[in-house]
Amino acid sequence: MFDFRQLRYFIAVAEELSFTRAAQRLHISQPPLSQQIQALEQDLGIRLLDRDKRNVTLTEPGRLFLEQARQILAMADDARIRVTEAAAGFSGQLRLAYTVSVSFHPALPQTLLLLGQRAPNIRLWLSEMYTEPQFAAVRSGQIDVGFVRDVPSHEDDARALRLDIIDREPLLLALPSGHRLADRPSLELGEVAGEPFVIQPRELAATLYDRLVRLASKAGFHPVVRQQAQQINGLLALVAAGIGLALIPASMQVVKLAGVSYVPLVDPDAYLLLAVASRTENPAPVVLQFLETVTDAKKALGL
Repeated sequence: MFDFRQLRYFIAVAEELSFTRAAQRLHISQPPLSQQIQALEQDLGIRLLDRDKRNVTLTEPGRLFLEQARQILAMADDARIRVTEAAAGFSGQLRLAYTVSVSFHPALPQTLLLLGQRAPNIRLWLSEMYTEPQFAAVRSGQIDVGFVRDVPSHEDDARALRLDIIDREPLLLALPSGHRLADRPSLELGEVAGEPFVIQPRELAATLYDRLVRLASKAGFHPVVRQQAQQINGLLALVAAGIGLALIPASMQVVKLAGVSYVPLVDPDAYLLLAVASRTENPAPVVLQFLETVTDAKKALGL
């Protein structure tokens, strides 16, 4: 069966119509070139070239084979490039999940923008998913990486997963604009003890729910939850309606909803983690490429 070297030799002779010029182009001597062309013709059982002492011409089967030889080498080169890119993590499929609150943080769009620039051949599949389900999904292979808001609470998850921390995002208190503390530059959570809160159900967003409870306990009270909303951005409408206060990550300040003011909390524990979770063992090249891109995006954002 003919090989790629023979195809390259044949193409050179067919294009130059001269064994001498083809040998010079290929940087080989003429005898082995002639031998390889003869071996190719014997393997095919077809004369590809008519030659005499002065001229070399393509036979009709030779013209057809020239087209096919070019296509075969082009496909081989393309396959080589694709395999090399896949091995380096510049192509392939990446399944990425993120919590709704992460969509407001600049790390997500910055990472995806940078990834698209450096590895445009990666096929990206995005889905919204709460933090705890993401840990299970990464472990099972349902997703490759996830933007999460907490560390794993189960030992099995902690052992099986790699966590790359991006940010410890400050938490703010969202208050109705007419609230007595709405114009303050900052406040302590204890200053709103006894006032109603709006929050997501714990079964959906345990991280933020538990953080509010811990911060409130630290301030000496237990939060009174008046109303719940399925999505974190839905909390802001409830705040604007004067139904209660909400604890939110600072990146949600980009939501300029009339009737809502944002005030930072004076507490070193008032933050929400942002990290990327991936499998510890045998990460795919595309995952390693993504994690490197996350690091570069973090640096670009000054985080």
